Amino acid sequence: MSFENSDYRLETIDLENPFDVKFAHNFLSPLGFDYKPDEVEYTVILHNLNDNIIGTGSFSKNILKFVAVQPEYRSSTAFADIVTHLNEQLLTKYQKIFVYTKPLNLPAFEGLGFKEIATAQPIYSVLEFGFKTIDDYKKYLLSRKKSVQSNNIAAVVMNCNPFTVGHKYLVERAAEENDIVYLFVVEEDKSVFPFEIRWKLVERGVAHMKNVIMIKGGDYIVSAATFPSYFLKNENVGTITKKQTELDILVFGKHIAPVLGIKKRYVGTENYCQTTASYNETMKQVLPDYDIELVEIHRKSITGDDYISASKVRKAIKEDRIKEMFPYLPVTTLEYLLSSESAEIRKKIKESSGRH
Repeated sequence: MSFENSDYRLETIDLENPFDVKFAHNFLSPLGFDYKPDEVEYTVILHNLNDNIIGTGSFSKNILKFVAVQPEYRSSTAFADIVTHLNEQLLTKYQKIFVYTKPLNLPAFEGLGFKEIATAQPIYSVLEFGFKTIDDYKKYLLSRKKSVQSNNIAAVVMNCNPFTVGHKYLVERAAEENDIVYLFVVEEDKSVFPFEIRWKLVERGVAHMKNVIMIKGGDYIVSAATFPSYFLKNENVGTITKKQTELDILVFGKHIAPVLGIKKRYVGTENYCQTTASYNETMKQVLPDYDIELVEIHRKSITGDDYISASKVRKAIKEDRIKEMFPYLPVTTLEYLLSSESAEIRKKIKESSGRH
Protein backbone atom coordinates (compact mmCIF):
# COMPACT_ATOMS: atom_id res chain seq x y z
CA MET A 1 0.00 0.00 0.00
CA SER A 2 1.34 3.46 -0.90
CA PHE A 3 0.79 6.89 0.70
CA GLU A 4 1.93 9.93 -1.24
CA ASN A 5 2.68 13.61 -0.66
CA SER A 6 4.33 16.14 -2.97
CA ASP A 7 7.89 15.12 -2.10
CA TYR A 8 7.90 11.49 -0.97
CA ARG A 9 6.03 8.22 -1.27
CA LEU A 10 5.43 5.91 1.69
CA GLU A 11 4.95 2.21 1.02
CA THR A 12 4.22 -0.61 3.47
CA ILE A 13 6.14 -3.85 2.93
CA ASP A 14 5.02 -7.46 3.16
CA LEU A 15 6.77 -8.98 6.17
CA GLU A 16 6.14 -12.45 4.73
CA ASN A 17 7.92 -11.57 1.50
CA PRO A 18 11.67 -12.41 1.64
CA PHE A 19 12.43 -9.85 -1.09
CA ASP A 20 10.74 -7.02 0.85
CA VAL A 21 12.46 -8.06 4.08
CA LYS A 22 15.87 -8.18 2.41
CA PHE A 23 15.19 -4.78 0.86
CA ALA A 24 14.58 -3.24 4.31
CA HIS A 25 17.50 -5.10 5.88
CA ASN A 26 19.94 -3.95 3.18
CA PHE A 27 18.90 -0.34 3.69
CA LEU A 28 19.12 -0.42 7.49
CA SER A 29 22.30 -2.45 7.90
CA PRO A 30 24.75 0.34 6.84
CA LEU A 31 22.90 2.69 9.20
CA GLY A 32 23.66 0.42 12.18
CA PHE A 33 20.37 -1.48 12.48
CA ASP A 34 19.90 -5.25 12.46
CA TYR A 35 16.41 -5.44 10.97
CA LYS A 36 14.47 -8.54 12.05
CA PRO A 37 10.94 -8.97 10.66
CA ASP A 38 9.88 -11.22 13.53
CA GLU A 39 10.40 -8.26 15.91
CA VAL A 40 7.88 -5.99 14.12
CA GLU A 41 4.25 -5.99 13.05
CA TYR A 42 4.43 -3.25 10.43
CA THR A 43 7.14 -1.61 8.31
CA VAL A 44 6.92 1.36 6.01
CA ILE A 45 9.53 2.54 3.48
CA LEU A 46 9.92 6.12 2.28
CA HIS A 47 10.89 6.75 -1.36
CA ASN A 48 11.87 10.02 -3.01
CA LEU A 49 10.49 11.15 -6.36
CA ASN A 50 13.21 9.14 -8.14
CA ASP A 51 11.87 6.06 -6.35
CA ASN A 52 15.03 5.63 -4.26
CA ILE A 53 14.58 4.44 -0.69
CA ILE A 54 15.55 7.22 1.73
CA GLY A 55 14.02 6.09 5.02
CA THR A 56 12.08 3.46 6.89
CA GLY A 57 10.20 2.87 10.15
CA SER A 58 8.42 0.01 11.94
CA PHE A 59 6.46 -0.77 15.04
CA SER A 60 5.69 -3.70 17.31
CA LYS A 61 2.58 -3.15 19.40
CA ASN A 62 3.00 0.47 20.59
CA ILE A 63 6.80 0.65 20.25
CA LEU A 64 8.45 2.35 17.28
CA LYS A 65 11.46 0.50 15.87
CA PHE A 66 14.02 0.81 13.07
CA VAL A 67 13.23 4.45 12.31
CA ALA A 68 16.04 5.70 10.07
CA VAL A 69 16.64 8.21 7.26
CA GLN A 70 19.56 8.57 4.87
CA PRO A 71 21.97 11.26 6.19
CA GLU A 72 21.47 13.59 3.23
CA TYR A 73 17.71 13.72 3.88
CA ARG A 74 17.81 14.32 7.64
CA SER A 75 17.29 18.07 7.26
CA SER A 76 14.14 17.46 5.20
CA THR A 77 10.66 16.41 6.31
CA ALA A 78 11.47 12.73 5.64
CA PHE A 79 11.92 11.77 9.31
CA ALA A 80 8.78 13.63 10.38
CA ASP A 81 6.79 12.02 7.57
CA ILE A 82 7.75 8.51 8.71
CA VAL A 83 7.15 9.09 12.42
CA THR A 84 3.88 10.96 11.86
CA HIS A 85 2.61 8.12 9.67
CA LEU A 86 3.50 5.50 12.29
CA ASN A 87 1.93 7.58 15.06
CA GLU A 88 -1.31 7.87 13.09
CA GLN A 89 -1.46 4.09 12.75
CA LEU A 90 -0.85 3.47 16.45
CA LEU A 91 -2.89 6.19 18.14
CA THR A 92 -6.10 4.65 16.81
CA LYS A 93 -5.36 1.64 19.03
CA TYR A 94 -3.04 2.76 21.85
CA GLN A 95 -3.03 5.70 24.24
CA LYS A 96 0.75 6.01 24.21
CA ILE A 97 3.68 5.26 21.94
CA PHE A 98 7.25 4.44 22.96
CA VAL A 99 10.45 4.69 20.99
CA TYR A 100 13.95 3.39 21.65
CA THR A 101 16.60 5.49 19.95
CA LYS A 102 20.18 6.65 20.23
CA PRO A 103 20.63 9.70 22.49
CA LEU A 104 21.82 11.75 19.52
CA ASN A 105 18.32 11.36 18.02
CA LEU A 106 16.55 12.86 21.03
CA PRO A 107 16.11 16.34 19.48
CA ALA A 108 14.47 14.88 16.37
CA PHE A 109 11.86 12.95 18.36
CA GLU A 110 11.34 15.73 20.90
CA GLY A 111 10.66 18.09 17.98
CA LEU A 112 7.71 15.84 17.10
CA GLY A 113 6.27 15.92 20.64
CA PHE A 114 7.96 12.91 22.21
CA LYS A 115 9.10 13.22 25.84
CA GLU A 116 12.30 11.63 27.15
CA ILE A 117 11.81 9.20 30.04
CA ALA A 118 15.43 8.12 30.57
CA THR A 119 18.76 7.76 28.78
CA ALA A 120 21.49 5.14 29.21
CA GLN A 121 24.48 6.75 27.51
CA PRO A 122 25.75 6.34 24.88
CA ILE A 123 23.39 3.75 23.37
CA TYR A 124 19.78 4.10 24.46
CA SER A 125 17.12 6.67 25.15
CA VAL A 126 13.46 5.84 25.65
CA LEU A 127 10.77 8.41 24.89
CA GLU A 128 6.98 8.40 24.88
CA PHE A 129 4.17 10.19 23.09
CA GLY A 130 0.40 10.08 23.45
CA PHE A 131 -2.61 10.69 25.64
CA LYS A 132 -1.27 8.70 28.61
CA THR A 133 2.24 9.26 29.99
CA ILE A 134 4.45 8.35 32.91
CA ASP A 135 2.75 11.17 34.84
CA ASP A 136 -0.47 9.12 34.75
CA TYR A 137 1.42 6.12 36.12
CA LYS A 138 2.76 8.32 38.93
CA LYS A 139 -0.84 9.24 39.80
CA TYR A 140 -1.62 5.53 40.03
CA LEU A 141 1.38 5.07 42.34
CA LEU A 142 0.13 7.88 44.57
CA SER A 143 -3.26 6.15 44.78
CA ARG A 144 -1.49 3.05 46.17
CA LYS A 145 0.87 4.93 48.48
CA LYS A 146 0.66 4.30 52.22
CA SER A 147 1.08 7.43 54.32
CA VAL A 148 3.59 6.55 57.04
CA GLN A 149 6.13 8.51 59.07
CA SER A 150 9.04 6.31 58.11
CA ASN A 151 11.98 6.08 55.74
CA ASN A 152 12.06 2.31 56.18
CA ILE A 153 10.31 1.66 52.88
CA ALA A 154 11.35 -1.03 50.41
CA ALA A 155 10.44 -2.35 46.98
CA VAL A 156 10.46 -5.79 45.40
CA VAL A 157 9.99 -6.33 41.67
CA MET A 158 8.86 -9.78 40.53
CA ASN A 159 7.53 -11.52 37.43
CA CYS A 160 6.37 -14.62 39.36
CA ASN A 161 5.95 -17.04 36.48
CA PRO A 162 4.63 -18.69 38.67
CA PHE A 163 4.81 -17.55 42.32
CA THR A 164 7.12 -19.87 44.28
CA VAL A 165 8.30 -20.43 47.86
CA GLY A 166 11.41 -18.51 46.81
CA HIS A 167 9.37 -15.45 45.88
CA LYS A 168 7.43 -15.75 49.14
CA TYR A 169 10.65 -16.00 51.14
CA LEU A 170 12.08 -12.82 49.59
CA VAL A 171 8.91 -10.81 50.19
CA GLU A 172 8.71 -12.07 53.78
CA ARG A 173 12.29 -10.96 54.45
CA ALA A 174 11.54 -7.51 53.07
CA ALA A 175 8.30 -7.32 55.10
CA GLU A 176 10.07 -8.31 58.32
CA GLU A 177 12.80 -5.70 57.86
CA ASN A 178 10.70 -2.73 56.68
CA ASP A 179 7.59 -0.80 57.64
CA ILE A 180 6.19 -0.81 54.10
CA VAL A 181 7.02 -3.01 51.10
CA TYR A 182 5.81 -2.11 47.63
CA LEU A 183 5.62 -5.30 45.60
CA PHE A 184 5.69 -4.58 41.86
CA VAL A 185 4.36 -7.37 39.67
CA VAL A 186 5.60 -7.23 36.07
CA GLU A 187 2.54 -6.46 33.95
CA GLU A 188 3.98 -7.17 30.50
CA ASP A 189 2.11 -10.18 29.14
CA LYS A 190 5.03 -12.03 27.57
CA SER A 191 5.16 -14.85 30.11
CA VAL A 192 3.41 -18.21 29.87
CA PHE A 193 1.40 -17.36 33.01
CA PRO A 194 -0.70 -14.30 32.03
CA PHE A 195 -0.52 -11.21 34.20
CA GLU A 196 -4.03 -11.73 35.56
CA ILE A 197 -3.08 -15.19 36.86
CA ARG A 198 0.34 -14.11 38.17
CA TRP A 199 -1.29 -11.21 40.03
CA LYS A 200 -3.85 -13.51 41.68
CA LEU A 201 -1.22 -16.06 42.73
CA VAL A 202 0.97 -13.35 44.24
CA GLU A 203 -2.01 -11.73 45.94
CA ARG A 204 -2.98 -15.04 47.58
CA GLY A 205 0.61 -15.84 48.46
CA VAL A 206 1.31 -12.57 50.31
CA ALA A 207 -2.12 -12.00 51.87
CA HIS A 208 -0.74 -12.69 55.37
CA MET A 209 1.77 -9.81 55.08
CA LYS A 210 -0.25 -6.73 55.99
CA ASN A 211 2.52 -4.22 55.24
CA VAL A 212 2.94 -5.40 51.63
CA ILE A 213 1.28 -3.24 49.00
CA MET A 214 0.94 -4.75 45.52
CA ILE A 215 1.60 -2.51 42.51
CA LYS A 216 1.06 -3.16 38.81
CA GLY A 217 4.29 -2.67 36.89
CA GLY A 218 2.59 -1.04 33.92
CA ASP A 219 4.80 0.09 31.06
CA TYR A 220 7.61 1.26 33.33
CA ILE A 221 8.79 -1.79 35.30
CA VAL A 222 10.54 -4.55 33.29
CA SER A 223 8.36 -3.99 30.23
CA ALA A 224 8.82 -4.31 26.49
CA ALA A 225 9.30 -0.53 26.50
CA THR A 226 12.00 -0.36 29.19
CA PHE A 227 13.65 -3.81 29.17
CA PRO A 228 12.77 -5.92 26.09
CA SER A 229 15.81 -8.21 26.47
CA TYR A 230 14.28 -9.69 29.62
CA PHE A 231 11.71 -11.52 27.50
CA LEU A 232 14.05 -12.84 24.79
CA LYS A 233 15.00 -16.51 24.51
CA ASN A 234 18.70 -15.77 23.98
CA GLU A 235 20.32 -15.11 27.34
CA ASN A 236 23.74 -13.99 26.09
CA VAL A 237 24.41 -10.75 27.90
CA GLY A 238 26.04 -8.14 25.69
CA THR A 239 26.31 -4.37 25.70
CA ILE A 240 22.74 -3.91 24.47
CA THR A 241 21.23 -6.01 27.26
CA LYS A 242 23.37 -4.29 29.88
CA LYS A 243 22.26 -0.88 28.67
CA GLN A 244 18.63 -2.00 28.70
CA THR A 245 18.99 -3.09 32.33
CA GLU A 246 20.47 0.32 33.09
CA LEU A 247 17.60 2.08 31.35
CA ASP A 248 14.97 0.14 33.32
CA ILE A 249 16.73 0.92 36.61
CA LEU A 250 17.11 4.59 35.71
CA VAL A 251 13.34 4.79 35.18
CA PHE A 252 12.82 3.20 38.60
CA GLY A 253 15.27 5.51 40.37
CA LYS A 254 14.28 8.71 38.58
CA HIS A 255 10.50 8.38 38.34
CA ILE A 256 9.09 5.61 40.55
CA ALA A 257 11.03 5.41 43.82
CA PRO A 258 10.67 9.13 44.67
CA VAL A 259 6.86 8.99 44.42
CA LEU A 260 6.63 6.19 46.99
CA GLY A 261 9.62 7.17 49.14
CA ILE A 262 11.41 3.89 48.41
CA LYS A 263 14.85 3.64 50.05
CA LYS A 264 15.64 -0.06 49.54
CA ARG A 265 15.15 -2.59 46.79
CA TYR A 266 15.26 -6.30 47.60
CA VAL A 267 16.47 -8.96 45.15
CA GLY A 268 17.41 -12.61 45.38
CA THR A 269 20.82 -13.83 44.27
CA GLU A 270 20.66 -15.10 40.70
CA ASN A 271 22.03 -18.57 39.94
CA TYR A 272 20.44 -19.40 36.61
CA CYS A 273 19.51 -16.47 34.35
CA GLN A 274 22.39 -14.37 32.99
CA THR A 275 20.06 -11.50 32.09
CA THR A 276 18.68 -11.25 35.63
CA ALA A 277 22.19 -11.57 37.09
CA SER A 278 23.32 -8.66 34.90
CA TYR A 279 20.27 -6.70 36.03
CA ASN A 280 21.25 -7.20 39.69
CA GLU A 281 24.82 -6.08 39.02
CA THR A 282 23.61 -2.94 37.26
CA MET A 283 21.34 -2.12 40.21
CA LYS A 284 24.39 -2.20 42.50
CA GLN A 285 25.98 0.46 40.31
CA VAL A 286 22.98 2.69 39.58
CA LEU A 287 20.65 2.67 42.62
CA PRO A 288 23.08 4.39 45.04
CA ASP A 289 22.93 7.46 42.77
CA TYR A 290 19.27 7.73 43.79
CA ASP A 291 19.91 7.09 47.49
CA ILE A 292 18.46 3.58 47.22
CA GLU A 293 20.14 0.60 48.90
CA LEU A 294 20.18 -2.74 47.10
CA VAL A 295 19.55 -5.60 49.54
CA GLU A 296 20.56 -8.94 48.01
CA ILE A 297 19.12 -11.98 49.78
CA HIS A 298 20.67 -15.40 49.25
CA ARG A 299 18.33 -17.43 47.06
CA LYS A 300 16.33 -19.99 49.01
CA SER A 301 17.15 -23.64 48.36
CA ILE A 302 15.43 -26.90 49.20
CA THR A 303 18.67 -28.70 50.06
CA GLY A 304 22.26 -27.67 49.36
CA ASP A 305 22.50 -26.06 45.93
CA ASP A 306 18.99 -27.13 44.86
CA TYR A 307 17.82 -23.53 44.54
CA ILE A 308 14.19 -22.66 43.95
CA SER A 309 13.32 -21.07 40.62
CA ALA A 310 10.16 -20.56 38.60
CA SER A 311 11.96 -21.87 35.50
CA LYS A 312 12.47 -25.22 37.28
CA VAL A 313 8.76 -25.34 38.00
CA ARG A 314 7.88 -24.67 34.36
CA LYS A 315 10.36 -27.32 33.22
CA ALA A 316 8.81 -29.85 35.59
CA ILE A 317 5.33 -29.05 34.26
CA LYS A 318 6.62 -29.50 30.72
CA GLU A 319 8.07 -32.91 31.61
CA ASP A 320 5.06 -34.07 33.72
CA ARG A 321 7.11 -33.96 36.93
CA ILE A 322 4.95 -31.48 38.84
CA LYS A 323 4.89 -33.66 41.97
CA GLU A 324 8.64 -33.13 42.32
CA MET A 325 7.95 -29.39 42.62
CA PHE A 326 5.65 -29.57 45.64
CA PRO A 327 8.40 -28.25 48.00
CA TYR A 328 9.02 -25.33 45.61
CA LEU A 329 5.45 -24.04 45.72
CA PRO A 330 3.26 -22.37 48.34
CA VAL A 331 -0.11 -23.98 48.91
CA THR A 332 -1.91 -21.24 46.98
CA THR A 333 0.12 -21.80 43.79
CA LEU A 334 0.02 -25.58 44.17
CA GLU A 335 -3.77 -25.60 44.45
CA TYR A 336 -4.01 -23.60 41.24
CA LEU A 337 -1.60 -25.83 39.29
CA LEU A 338 -3.42 -28.99 40.37
CA SER A 339 -6.82 -27.59 39.39
CA SER A 340 -8.58 -27.70 36.03
CA GLU A 341 -8.30 -23.91 35.94
CA SER A 342 -4.61 -24.20 34.98
CA ALA A 343 -5.12 -26.84 32.26
CA GLU A 344 -4.67 -24.43 29.36
CA ILE A 345 -1.48 -22.94 30.80
CA ARG A 346 0.00 -26.37 31.51
CA LYS A 347 -0.73 -27.33 27.92
CA LYS A 348 0.91 -24.15 26.68
CA ILE A 349 4.04 -24.85 28.75
CA LYS A 350 4.33 -28.35 27.29
CA GLU A 351 4.16 -26.96 23.77
CA SER A 352 6.45 -23.98 24.39
CA SER A 353 10.19 -23.70 23.78
CA GLY A 354 10.63 -20.20 25.24
CA ARG A 355 12.36 -19.15 28.46
CA HIS A 356 9.28 -17.29 29.71
